Amino acid sequence: MANLLATLVLLILSSTSMPTITFQSELNNWTDWQALISFKSMMSSNDLRGPLASWNDSIHFCQWPGLTCGDLLHPQRVTSLELRSSNLAGSISPAIANLTFLRKMDLSNNQIYGPIPQEIGRLFQLQHLNLSVNSLGEGIPPSLSNCSKLQVICLNKNMFQGEIPPSLTICSDLRIISLRGNNLRGNIPPSLTNLSFLSVLSMANNQLNGAIPTMGELYSLTVLDLSENQLSGGIPPSLGNLLKLTQLDLSNNHLSGDITTSLWNLSSLSHLSMAYNNLSGFLPSNVGNSLPLLERVYLYNNRFQGPIPISLSNASHLEIIDLSSNRLMGSIPINLGGLQNLQWLNLCNNQLEVREPDGWSFLTALSNCTNLEKLQLDSNNLGGLLPNSIANFSTKLQRLTMSDNEISGSISPGIGNLASLTTLEMGRNLLNGSIPASLGMLKNMHVLHLGNNRLSGEVPSTLGNLTQLNSLHLECNGLSGIIPPNLGSCQNLIILDLSFNKLSGGIPKEILTISTLSIYLDLAHNSLTGLIPSEVGCLRNLGKIDFSMNKLSGELPISLGSCQELGKLYLRGNFFHGNISCLSTVRGMQELDLSENNLSGQIPYRLQDFRFLYYVNLSFNNFEGEVPRWGVFANRSAVSVLGNTKLCGGNPILHLAPCTFQSSGKNYRFATLAGAILSATLCLCFFLILYWIWKPRREFNFTEPVFAQKRITYAQLLSATNGFSTDNLIAVGGFGAVYRGTIEYDQIAMFSGNYIRVKLRIAVKVLNLHQRGAFKSFTTERDVLRNTVHPNIIRMLTTCSSVDFMGNDFKAMVFEFMANGSLDNWLHPIAYEQSNLEKFNITRRISIAIDVASALNYLHHSGEEPIIHCDIKPSNILLDDNMAAHLSDFGLARPQVETLIRSSMHTCSTYGFRGTIGYVASGENFFTVFISMLYFYLLLFVHLY
Repeated sequence: MANLLATLVLLILSSTSMPTITFQSELNNWTDWQALISFKSMMSSNDLRGPLASWNDSIHFCQWPGLTCGDLLHPQRVTSLELRSSNLAGSISPAIANLTFLRKMDLSNNQIYGPIPQEIGRLFQLQHLNLSVNSLGEGIPPSLSNCSKLQVICLNKNMFQGEIPPSLTICSDLRIISLRGNNLRGNIPPSLTNLSFLSVLSMANNQLNGAIPTMGELYSLTVLDLSENQLSGGIPPSLGNLLKLTQLDLSNNHLSGDITTSLWNLSSLSHLSMAYNNLSGFLPSNVGNSLPLLERVYLYNNRFQGPIPISLSNASHLEIIDLSSNRLMGSIPINLGGLQNLQWLNLCNNQLEVREPDGWSFLTALSNCTNLEKLQLDSNNLGGLLPNSIANFSTKLQRLTMSDNEISGSISPGIGNLASLTTLEMGRNLLNGSIPASLGMLKNMHVLHLGNNRLSGEVPSTLGNLTQLNSLHLECNGLSGIIPPNLGSCQNLIILDLSFNKLSGGIPKEILTISTLSIYLDLAHNSLTGLIPSEVGCLRNLGKIDFSMNKLSGELPISLGSCQELGKLYLRGNFFHGNISCLSTVRGMQELDLSENNLSGQIPYRLQDFRFLYYVNLSFNNFEGEVPRWGVFANRSAVSVLGNTKLCGGNPILHLAPCTFQSSGKNYRFATLAGAILSATLCLCFFLILYWIWKPRREFNFTEPVFAQKRITYAQLLSATNGFSTDNLIAVGGFGAVYRGTIEYDQIAMFSGNYIRVKLRIAVKVLNLHQRGAFKSFTTERDVLRNTVHPNIIRMLTTCSSVDFMGNDFKAMVFEFMANGSLDNWLHPIAYEQSNLEKFNITRRISIAIDVASALNYLHHSGEEPIIHCDIKPSNILLDDNMAAHLSDFGLARPQVETLIRSSMHTCSTYGFRGTIGYVASGENFFTVFISMLYFYLLLFVHLY
């Protein structure tokens, strides 16, 4: 009877508990669903077909893309969240902690920003966490240590700061810790040695300091990467206990002392890098025997000495050997030629020697390395005849450099067989004979450097076939004949140096049409004759021209004044005659040497106004008249006018005789200045009167938006502009494009004190960093606007310096949106309805003109330093909702003159004319004429001062 009653009780209890279990299951499912919805709400995706687009109620969440559910006991609980490379942008919702059965989270390679929520420590089942390649910041949350089952932590390439939490070692099951590419500081926690299962430890490219802790108990470790930090001290001997280690990278630190001998016993090593340290001592003679699996060894930029170990060739798997920039000496082992997998051998900047012919046998042996792509032997003590076996290298060879040695003999014509060669550097040797014409067969060549040798004969015309060539150095040889005109076919050259030879004939106009020449063109110390071709004006981006010590004649071509980027011009020791007025427009000039010619006429007064000119040599010519007094001419050590007997006046420090006549140039200068001042004054008075009659009354609000104090990310800008859609494109300029957009941010309500969501219209200026000068323009405009507050100057809300989802650098500036566009649109109303033009009456035009004048007055006189805008034009004047004018585009702005002069003394300046050269607004209306006159006066004053 008792057994029957007990059975009945069990049946009743079991029947009543079933609804409870079902209810609990539905509650848990609802919790997971709510956590996922919260995660989605804080994320966005630019891919309309991306995984989040399918996260809706049409299917159960376990079937949503990127999710995996269930185990035997909990089939509808989320266990895996994998959305790598899904174009996600946003922050991680703290509600993610409610996915209590989550074992794997992979959100790598997205645009996620903000911190990792501390609530992540409630994911007690989490084993795999990968958030690499995002924009996550702040510190690594210590709460991660609560995830005691963690096996993998990958947080590479984010913006994490602070120290590495020592509490991570509580996760004793960790296998992989990868934190490379962040801003982590402090010491490496010594407690890491407690992680006995750890196999990968990567903390490269951070700012960690201190000594490398003892890690001898990490017996499972296979990869240790601590490169690109600030670690100091010696290499701990305990690393020799890590017998499973296959990759060890300690490069780019401040390590010193000898490499501990125990390290050479790690027979499993395949990758060894200790470059860029202060390590010293000898490389062990048995290194190739003790490290038989070695594939890549990087020990460059240290202080190792002694010979290269012969046993190195016993590591038969070697692909890369870089021992450059050490103090190694002796001969190069011949048996390196037995390394069939060798791809790169770099031994430059050592003290290696070849004195006897047999010493070059290593080069013959290396021709057996059929996979060799790079061979670098620069800056050693290699001497003797260059063997012809150099032509027997593999056709895979791309880079061959042997400069700065004492190599003699001739270059084998067979070198033309090395079809993949992109770089050939044999400069600063004792090579003789002619330049092989077969070099013209190397169509992939980018750099050819044979300068500072004893080569003779003509410059092969076949070099014109090297259309990919960027740099050609043949200087300081004994080359003769003419300069081949077909060198003009090398339309990718940025450097051409044929100086200090015996070349004759004229300067081919063809080489002056190479528009890519931007660093220098050097033909000095030859026997060139004739005129400088007028095509020299095509070299608009060239920084230096040197035609000194030739037999050139004639007048300087007027087109020389078109070389706006020309910083250095050397024409010394020729037979030029005539005046030098053509140089009056090359305002970026830094050094000018016209000495030892037959030049005449006056020295242009405008040379004293060149802001960056710090050296002038005009000696031994026939110049006459008064010497300018100011600018570079006020510095005696920077100017030479010796041998010009008809010069007078100038600065007293030059000790010239006083002038007995009044310089017409001076009269013209002051007459022009007086006329300009009078005209500008009358014009200004007239418009001030009109302004006070018709001035519109309006109030300016200087309240700084809350958003202006916030940092913005690439992901937010991507979302705000709808993926930088062409529909939102406002304008395209020289350094980038401008997009309209809308950003949302939280702001405290004035009366309630609660946060409310606010939308703000913005303009986003995205820099094209591939455009030369774009980064400088970004920096200039950012620095000017961050310290500028004026109602008529565009307000910069914030900037963004980040990377896009492809890992490319991204820089942008965010401005308040100007609803009425630019003044240029109103002056030329093609795209506007005529009804809108009634806003643009005479009152409004005068008001806009005064707005611009007010902004300029502030820039010139109200800041700590005067600022010159350099590009005033209607398209850079923007109009807000009330048609108030705002001056914009400060990418070409410049500080006061004294600062520019100081900076130009130490840098290769590209300053010259700035902005829109020769711009004058066209049109017949009264306001346009005023703008044109005002612009003319501004340019005139800049030129005169």
